[in-house]
Amino acid sequence: MLLSMTGFGKAECILSNKKISVEIKTLNSKHFDANVRIPSVYKSKEVGIRQQLNLALNRGKIDCSLFIEKMEGEPSVKLDKKVITAYYTSLKSIAEQLGNTDELMSSVMRLPHVILTEKEEVEEDEWKEITKAIDQAIKAVNDYRLKEGNQLKLDFEQRIKTISTLLQSVEQIGKKRTKRIQLSIANQIKDLKLSVDENRFEQEMIYYLEKLDVTEEIIRLGIHLNYFSDVMNESNSQGKKLGFIGQEIGREINTIGSKANDADMQKLVVQMKDELEKIKEQLLNVL
Repeated sequence: MLLSMTGFGKAECILSNKKISVEIKTLNSKHFDANVRIPSVYKSKEVGIRQQLNLALNRGKIDCSLFIEKMEGEPSVKLDKKVITAYYTSLKSIAEQLGNTDELMSSVMRLPHVILTEKEEVEEDEWKEITKAIDQAIKAVNDYRLKEGNQLKLDFEQRIKTISTLLQSVEQIGKKRTKRIQLSIANQIKDLKLSVDENRFEQEMIYYLEKLDVTEEIIRLGIHLNYFSDVMNESNSQGKKLGFIGQEIGREINTIGSKANDADMQKLVVQMKDELEKIKEQLLNVL
């Protein structure tokens, strides 16, 4: 199974006098990097939200936002009637002396401490409902990630299959290439009309051909390709592990290229590198 690090989820919960909306967006990142935007009344819950996100989403750049929409009901603004009355009584005589009482009430309402600023407490039942909404948004994100991951898996499978096919062609060329190189060197020496020690020549030829032999690299590359496919089908998404396997695949392809000494084999190596590069680009988005 593969999970993409790109995802989006949204959920809502209706409380007695307000609606809470939760939105979570995730992008690729090497580490867990959460940005939580919540109303000030819920600030004390931020650490818990981060832990909730970390446990469920594991890794990635995560933006989590909570929005409050007030429902119809009791107004949220409360006035301190005692303060207003005291202000009004004190200022009324002055306003009458000046002959201007029209703006008295509006002036009073602009004075300090007229509006009560009570700290709103978060009830336990209310927070439980919000936590459920966050869980629902997280589930939507993971569903999105799984869908994207399945698309990535199909792409990887096709590219791994392509590299395997190219590798078979490399193996076939490798068998013919050895005989061709051996014959070419023998003909060059013959053309030069040189007298050589046949035993020494055979030893040097074997040493030279062993340096160009890519049998071990072909075997190791085949093993790495199979391992990549096996890891893709594990129960948990293993993006980092696949990245390490991709590095090993690249190492074997590069070694084959350095030993190629053959135009046709080199072309196949270039094609394998191209497929692997596209795999590596997509692996950056795998959880």
